Amino acid sequence: MRSGPQLKDITATPVSLRRVAALFRPYRVRLGGLLTLIFIAAGLGVISPFLLRRIIDNALPSKDTHELVLLVAGMIALSIITGALGVAQTWISNLVGQQVMHDLRAAVYSHLQRMSLAFFTRTRTGEVQSRIANDIGGIDNVVTSTATSIVQNVTTVVAVVVAMVLLSWELAAFTLVLLPFFVWLTRRVGEERKRITSVRQGRLADISTLVEESLSVSGILLGKTMGRSPELVERFKGESRGLADLEVRARMAGRWRMASVQISFAVMPALVYLFAGLDAAHGGHAVSIGTVVAFTTLQTRVLFPIQSLLSVGVEVQTSLALFGRIFEYLDLPVDIAEAPDARVLEGVRGDVALRDICFRYGEGAPWTLQGIDAQVPAGTRTAIVGETGSGKTTMAYLVARLYEPQRGSVEIDGVDIREVTLASLAATVGLVSQETYLFHASIRENLRFARAGASDEEIEEAARAAQIHELIASLPEGYDTMVGERGYRFSGGEKQRIAIARTVLRNPPVLILDEATSALDTETERAVQLALDELAKGRTTIAIAHRLSTIRDADQILVLDQGHLVERGTHEELVELGGRYAALLRGALVDEPAQAEASMLSRT
Repeated sequence: MRSGPQLKDITATPVSLRRVAALFRPYRVRLGGLLTLIFIAAGLGVISPFLLRRIIDNALPSKDTHELVLLVAGMIALSIITGALGVAQTWISNLVGQQVMHDLRAAVYSHLQRMSLAFFTRTRTGEVQSRIANDIGGIDNVVTSTATSIVQNVTTVVAVVVAMVLLSWELAAFTLVLLPFFVWLTRRVGEERKRITSVRQGRLADISTLVEESLSVSGILLGKTMGRSPELVERFKGESRGLADLEVRARMAGRWRMASVQISFAVMPALVYLFAGLDAAHGGHAVSIGTVVAFTTLQTRVLFPIQSLLSVGVEVQTSLALFGRIFEYLDLPVDIAEAPDARVLEGVRGDVALRDICFRYGEGAPWTLQGIDAQVPAGTRTAIVGETGSGKTTMAYLVARLYEPQRGSVEIDGVDIREVTLASLAATVGLVSQETYLFHASIRENLRFARAGASDEEIEEAARAAQIHELIASLPEGYDTMVGERGYRFSGGEKQRIAIARTVLRNPPVLILDEATSALDTETERAVQLALDELAKGRTTIAIAHRLSTIRDADQILVLDQGHLVERGTHEELVELGGRYAALLRGALVDEPAQAEASMLSRT
């Protein structure tokens, strides 16, 4: 199983709150309406205690039922209004929050789609899935409700503190004296949970990778045939057990500290009664019963928002680890980017040229290709041969710009492919890889992936060209048959022919066949080869193959040896030359029955 890319230490990389806040900028109008509702609700929320004081100090002692009814009606009306405002706040905050979640998911997915093939060859699929699912999913509560909760609680605290000071500044000072200590304590808890969260998300990525690799069709097949299923189960149990331990640590981090804060808040109203009573007993200015009751009511309303703010502070610090992982992917440099002034490649003839190409996989790695100069005239068929690891597939992938050379250029019709749009290049160069990939969808949907607007008639015509239509038509559900996970309902040869039909449907001027018939039996290969020969007429074809039957009729053969282009010519010319190509034939590295090779060699 591949290891992931070497990513920087997220816990050591601070995440700017300004960058997080920028995610909400497109929705500032809705947020402005939300803030207005919050301010109104906070203002209305502090009126009730004053009405309560009026009831206790005036209406009840004077037995003024009319004033009592009005004051009670006012308290009920305020409760109804604030409740309705709360529902509206929840709706707007969730609407904005889920849109931000969507923006993040779409941004990460879009950015990953722009990454080169090299990124995905060194990155675990489970790691990518974890970033999109677990990390973005982990900030759901923060972006949907926490931001609103912060503003709402801050506004409430400010409004209530002002009201408390107006009632009794002495009691207000007594209530708020411990607040700075609680804030400091909460920050310590938040930092601890942030560190644990970073480790936990990494463990989630490991589990996602293990599940994705070991529970895929290929993974199950490998595990069963190698007798390693019990070991995989034990490995999963170990990863899961470690994750469970981290979850416990995350949930218990600072729990006693936060419990002490909650206890302090719970006993604070009782201490206010004690403070007011002792002050009156020692000759201080008397505080009315209504004022004490109203104050403790306000105190309850301010302590809960403060406690909520402290808890939210912990959540925000914890979520910064998740934002760090998300932003890390968004900040990955795109090594194959479209030029700002890229042109659309139109009217393509199909002349392909590789000029002084040098390429290697990563800084410091050995060169895969060195000094490659090759011309592929429009409408011709070129075969690339060489030992395994000589750079054949890399050379073809450079033409499709799946990789970018460190030196040199690839041109189509005299235009550097780095100067054309990626969409027009994809429409120009078609690739049939030796590793056939089919989506878990119907045959029709897999074929139509090549050209969304293709008609059913065009789909069937492409299938006929790939010698697969009769088989599909014989199935009970025909073209609506589900291919299964990675196409495992079909044989290797059948999947290969479906992939060929997909490329036929796209009808590219330049065709790359990377061992396109490697999974076919001899009889089927001949049928598909005839179809490919017909398809290749009038278009440029670059074929990578080991089989002599695939390459001997090519207009030219390029022979690679350890990343160098050592020979070029027709089959007859290269055999007569007696160089590297002839050695490949003699060593049976070109996969053809020995008798056929001997016969061919004797004729030449």
